[in-house]
Amino acid sequence: MNGAARVVHPIEEESYRRLRARLDTSHFPPLTRAVVERVIHSAADLEYATDLVMDEDDLVKAHAALHAGAPVVVDVEMVGAGITRRETVCRLRDATAGPGLTRSAHGIRLAYEQVGPGALWVIGNAPTALEELLALDASPALVIGLPVGFVGAVESKEALRASGLPAVSNVSEKGGSAVASAALNALLYHPFSSEEIS
Repeated sequence: MNGAARVVHPIEEESYRRLRARLDTSHFPPLTRAVVERVIHSAADLEYATDLVMDEDDLVKAHAALHAGAPVVVDVEMVGAGITRRETVCRLRDATAGPGLTRSAHGIRLAYEQVGPGALWVIGNAPTALEELLALDASPALVIGLPVGFVGAVESKEALRASGLPAVSNVSEKGGSAVASAALNALLYHPFSSEEIS
């Protein structure tokens, strides 16, 4: 983990100023607001303010786990490339498709064998990766489940919410690598207090 203070570029500051001028996010709790704003910033899509689903208490616990060094697992390298200031685990290159198992799902299975319970999972591409994670009983610290697409994306995110796992998801077909990594970055960038551990 990089302990140096993050320097915010003036373009990002101006982007957030414009975002907040167009959308009042002040009613959200702190970590929820951080996630909502960073996802909107990554996609220039204000609709995420009502599309995203998350629980502040879950985010507080996940934030503490993340800053305590919990592993971060991604479904595709593009999600990992978008996560700054943190190494990620992606096993897609080692995965193979088989009967009833997509390559993305196999990559999730391999990653779980590597990291075990307590990781933060960031899925922005394949609904089958999210479905496989739900089947694994992985005891995650958080699942950021934002796969995109017309086939399986909505259903996999509904299944994530129904699972009761700590999660960030959205209701629509929207999603993708950029918004999934943005949600994780929001937790990385948000100030950490040791009081969260209690």
